[in-house]
Amino acid sequence: MRISKKIRIFALDFNSDFMKRIVFLLLAALCLSLYSLPTLAWGQEGHRIIAKIAYDNLKQGTRKRVDKILGKQGIIYYANWPDEIKSDTIYPTSYDWHFQDFNGGMTDSAVVAALTDYPKEGGNLFRVMDELIVMAKGGKANGEGIVPGMPEADMLKFIVHLTGDRFCPMHTAHMDDLGGNRVKMKWFGRDTRLHTVWDTNLIESQGYSYAEYAQMLEHTYGYLKKDIMARTEEELLLNNYHFTEAIYAYQATWDGNTYHYIYRWHQPMEKQLYIAGIRLAKLLNSIY
Repeated sequence: MRISKKIRIFALDFNSDFMKRIVFLLLAALCLSLYSLPTLAWGQEGHRIIAKIAYDNLKQGTRKRVDKILGKQGIIYYANWPDEIKSDTIYPTSYDWHFQDFNGGMTDSAVVAALTDYPKEGGNLFRVMDELIVMAKGGKANGEGIVPGMPEADMLKFIVHLTGDRFCPMHTAHMDDLGGNRVKMKWFGRDTRLHTVWDTNLIESQGYSYAEYAQMLEHTYGYLKKDIMARTEEELLLNNYHFTEAIYAYQATWDGNTYHYIYRWHQPMEKQLYIAGIRLAKLLNSIY
């Protein structure tokens, strides 16, 4: 008798306006979490890895300068700030600063042209990076896409972060699938997207902290540092493009085994992280 009374009381509570609102909010949150598309290049750990590698390779004078602007090792601690403020009104156009999408099957000359002849759609990564560098060096940018009067600290945060985005294959990926966001796949049986795999899953599969990963990459790929420093922006962009095209080609033949995917791509992914870190160090050394 007591049990049935409790059940009736619970049923009455569940049907109350308050409980209906709670259920509605929970369902809405669930739907949003399933629908929203990830857009965080490299994820939090990836950007910190890149910033740590860069910090380790800064000249003494450059390190003092960037520490003065953002605090000691601040380029690491603020590496993800540009992603965190995407929905803020402080820089309302910054969402599309993080990527520059391409079409598949482009010629090398068409890809390279995008560095200076900025495409009218598919993101503003190259345009904004060029303007940030000019502004950071004390020049006057043309104002396209950049908020006038950006503080020096914010410029540095964006330069650190967007340099990482520049070397993330899914942030220079195909325009028609929104940089891999529409490419569905399974990761150890769970639904995900190609974009998410390259943002976070591949990095997290190795189980390192960002500091451990950065140290390992510097030990493993340090022999490439001189070559990476000597490469032109055009060469690096073409490498990124062909790398991304190889990822898409593999996607078409992949057997669905997550371990096979990790085995095939974790080392090329690590090399991209190291390249990004070294090129960020080179850029900051040239600015500061």
